[in-house]
Amino acid sequence: MLRRPPYPESLETRKEIEKHINELLDMDFLRKIGHNEIVEITTPVLITWHDGKYRLCGDFRALNNYTKADSYPISRIPHALDKIAKVKCITKMDCMKGFHQNVVKSNSIKLLRIIHHMGTYEYTRMPFGIKNAPAHFQSIMDTIFQEEILGVWMVVYIDDIIIYSERWEDHLQYIDIVLSKCTPIDLKFLLKECNFGQQELLALGHEVSGLSLAIY
Repeated sequence: MLRRPPYPESLETRKEIEKHINELLDMDFLRKIGHNEIVEITTPVLITWHDGKYRLCGDFRALNNYTKADSYPISRIPHALDKIAKVKCITKMDCMKGFHQNVVKSNSIKLLRIIHHMGTYEYTRMPFGIKNAPAHFQSIMDTIFQEEILGVWMVVYIDDIIIYSERWEDHLQYIDIVLSKCTPIDLKFLLKECNFGQQELLALGHEVSGLSLAIY
């Protein structure tokens, strides 16, 4: 791995990248590298379209080639859908900037440096584009919510939490249990992507309701 220059980009793409970099700087998820600091590795940054929104992503293919794969299993969508199909109450909670809520170890930060015409930056939180990010985040969420998942009223798919039940009274209690676990660890959710106590909603790429299940 070595220093790689920024990729050519359109004016529109450049503006979108600038917007996302500034947002991550404000949240302390990125740190700008000073001109006097020695930088041995840089990764060009990209902007990708995912789930109806732009996402900043480093082109970490070179790093991923040297990374041993994490064998932790990610939840299977068909299995999750079997659990939530045809229930009466469904809640979906989307972790805000999912991977970015996971702090990077200090000895790994130097490997996560991205470069753009604005300068060189390093991630202090787990970025998108890392080979083992999905499996690692899934393992964290499964550990946090192990009892709830085994309780057969909750599904976790990477950064999505789905709560399901037949009775509204139980549903309110389940939501309260989940939120009470999130507060101490400062796990945040994107409110506009959350749906609480619905009979029908979009989840895991499907339309889920008390009557049917359809691909979105």
